Amino acid sequence: MTASDTTAQAPGPKPLCDACQGIQRNWRKAPGHPELAQGLNRKEPRRHGQVTITEYQCERCGTHWDLENDKNNLHAGWSVVAR
Repeated sequence: MTASDTTAQAPGPKPLCDACQGIQRNWRKAPGHPELAQGLNRKEPRRHGQVTITEYQCERCGTHWDLENDKNNLHAGWSVVAR
């Protein structure tokens, strides 16, 4: 077995599409892209109160995203959950 055979057998996560690569992560008010389908939302507790987290999935590459809406945290925003 060669090195190229082992990489072909061990599938990694699918790469992000160009639109998903362009999303600025962990920054409040960063835009998503038009091919993100909105899913469920949930409330999670934080030190200062509850925040809303909305789930999205890219229709092109299948990446699952969470969008945290927290006005008190400048670094809340988009984060990849699964690919």
